[in-house]
Amino acid sequence: MRALGIAATGMMAQQTNVDVISNNIANANTTGFKSARAAFQDLIYDHRSREGAATSEQGSVRPTGVDIGLGVRTVGTVRLNVQGGLIATENKLAMAVEGRGYFTVNLPDGTNAYTRDGSFQLSAEGQIVTLQGYEVDPGIVVPENTVDIEVSEQGIVSAYIENDPIPVELGQLTLTTFINDAGLRPLGNNLLEATNTSGDPQQAVPGDPGVGMIRQGFLEDSNVNIIQQITDLISAQRAYEMNSKAIETADQMMSVTNEIK
Repeated sequence: MRALGIAATGMMAQQTNVDVISNNIANANTTGFKSARAAFQDLIYDHRSREGAATSEQGSVRPTGVDIGLGVRTVGTVRLNVQGGLIATENKLAMAVEGRGYFTVNLPDGTNAYTRDGSFQLSAEGQIVTLQGYEVDPGIVVPENTVDIEVSEQGIVSAYIENDPIPVELGQLTLTTFINDAGLRPLGNNLLEATNTSGDPQQAVPGDPGVGMIRQGFLEDSNVNIIQQITDLISAQRAYEMNSKAIETADQMMSVTNEIK
């Protein structure tokens, strides 16, 4: 009886669904986090009778076929790149991207990663770095005697040094965009990496057409909608239970068949 295998694929699919939803809920307060959803496809079909097949010598045909599906499978997790809310902070180096774009980060192995998490700090050398100590690209060094830092919406970083009322321009932050944001691969630590499906990284100045702006003193909150996630979790639980019920029913039907003498 194929119902056992079909329902088993349904249970595995809903387990994956619950895993994705659980990760969304766990990261409800993660800076710059983008929620995801599991995407599913039905499996191949057993075509027991083709639609359009002749049913009589007079030329009448079957209007519908008999197609028995063999279950479901997970084909991907789709990241929902919707803007999260902005949260004000007291950190002058905190930056949020309002709109499209990612900060570029230099990893220790020489490759680049991308993030929406602007929780930046200063290294011992005055370099602007992430909370993991990775340098932000392009690199900007803040002088030791800096008393205040300003970051414009266009990404220009300036510093007020000692008692000088005129700020000194330190550098220009850029944002990186991709044709297909959903194609970026998550690495953990709020970092993403480019892939063949994301397209090549395109660096631009904040505020350019199609590129977001930088908001100093703000962080982008997670875009997870807790109420929606709880609703999805309940739905996934009910679907899992119904698949397990299908297995139980199929098992009972097989027992009845075995008892026939």
